Amino acid sequence: MTDLTTASMIAMQGVNKWFGDFQVLTDINLTVRAGEKIVLCGPSGSGKSTLIRCINHLEPYQKGQIIVDGTRLVENAGVIDAIRREVGMVFQQFNLFPHLTVLENCVLAPMRSRGVSRAQAEATARRLLDRVKILNQAGKFPAQLSGGQQQRVAIARALCMEPKVMLFDEPTSALDPEMVKEVLDTMVGLAEDGMTMICVTHEMGFARQVADRVIFMASGAIVEEGPPQEFFRNPSHERTRKFLGEILPRH
Repeated sequence: MTDLTTASMIAMQGVNKWFGDFQVLTDINLTVRAGEKIVLCGPSGSGKSTLIRCINHLEPYQKGQIIVDGTRLVENAGVIDAIRREVGMVFQQFNLFPHLTVLENCVLAPMRSRGVSRAQAEATARRLLDRVKILNQAGKFPAQLSGGQQQRVAIARALCMEPKVMLFDEPTSALDPEMVKEVLDTMVGLAEDGMTMICVTHEMGFARQVADRVIFMASGAIVEEGPPQEFFRNPSHERTRKFLGEILPRH
C-alpha cells in the first residue's frame, strides 16, 4: 500500500459520512499531490461540499481516514487547529466580518492563530490585497464592496494564513454574472503560482483551463475522474454524460 503520509498533500481513504441515517459520503478515496488542481463537479446534493468540508473538519466523518500534509486528522482540538492553519477555505457566501475593515478582516487570523506581529500581518495583507487587485479598498467595510470584491477579499484573507492548500466551495455561485470573471481570474492566478487547490464549481471553462483532474460525484460517491481533455471529450459513465449534457452549452 502507498504511504499516504509522504505521497500526497491530501489523502482520503475509505471516508464515509452520515447525517443521521442518510449516508452523504460513501467510500471516498482521493489523493491530491502538492501543487495539483482538482475540480469537483456533480449535481446538487452529490456530496461535493461535504467532501471538502471534511478535509478541515468543518464536517466530522464517521469512517475512514484523512491525512493532510502528513498529519492524520483525528478528534483532537490541537490537531484540528494545526490542519486548519494549513488549509485555507473560501465559501459560497463571503463570511467576512461586517464590523471590520477589509484590512482588519485579513490581519485578524494571522495575529491570533500564528502569533504574527501587526506590522508583519499588515504587510502581508496589503501584498495579498494588491495581488487580488483590491488594495485600494483596504479601509472600507464589506458592505461597501460588490460581491466580486468581497469574494476577492475572502480569498486574500485565506491566503494571509499562508496555507498549503486552498479549498473553494462554489466561490462564484452567489455572484452576479458580471462579477464571476474577476473571481475566476484571481483563482487562475493562484493556480498558475502552484497552489494546491480543490474547487467545487460548475464553471466548466475554469475546469478546462486550470484543473489537472476533474472529478464527478453523484449520490455521495466519486463516479468518474480524469484530466479535463479526456473528461469532457470522452466521459465513460452515463451519469457523467447526462450531467455534462445538462450544463455544457450545445452547439
